[in-house]
Amino acid sequence: MKVSKKVLVIGASGGSGRKTVEALIEEGHQVTALSRSASKVFGKDIGTVDGSALDKDNLKVAMLNQEVVIITLGITENPLRVRLLGPAKTPMNIRSEGTRLAIETMKELNIKRLLVQTSFGTGPSKNMLRFIEKLFFKLLLKPQMDDTEKQDKYIRESGLDWTISQPVHLNDNKEVSSSLYTSNSNQVSQWQVSRRLVGKFLAKAISDNSTLKQTIAVSQK
Repeated sequence: MKVSKKVLVIGASGGSGRKTVEALIEEGHQVTALSRSASKVFGKDIGTVDGSALDKDNLKVAMLNQEVVIITLGITENPLRVRLLGPAKTPMNIRSEGTRLAIETMKELNIKRLLVQTSFGTGPSKNMLRFIEKLFFKLLLKPQMDDTEKQDKYIRESGLDWTISQPVHLNDNKEVSSSLYTSNSNQVSQWQVSRRLVGKFLAKAISDNSTLKQTIAVSQK
């Protein structure tokens, strides 16, 4: 029997955030979305809070009466442009600072369950990348990955009931026959995974105690 939870998704308007919201609804959870354009993206289908994840007042409003927080923050702009010129809309420290503030607010409101999507190749999987990914991270994504390392540290030191999801290369494949491969020992099947599958993993992990205090590599078979 599925148990419905009140779940806040922070960074809900991005590709991964939207798929996570969809998966949560499919699982029967009561969803609230926080992003700068949440009401525009989701309309009246779910609860929405418009605003930045770096604004603690927004976080407090969004977290009121929630039981679970899922963070899918990131920079969706062209990585080459971000590397050369910096991000145009989203602060470079969105993952670390957004997560730090979320953890701080969760503690104030006594919310324990936290799930965060980071990136494979950071934290415990840092040395598990292939040469091509290492080169890509170094040349194009180093500032973002450095910020993700800070985010990882905040999560592990939070004292909350956390789960870290680390997907490999994300895509928007809608192929329903693809199946998920997860590992808490940094193992990967294919070096790609759809956002749809990652969203489904996060939605199901909410009630899966085996994922508590675990970093899960997420790929597809």
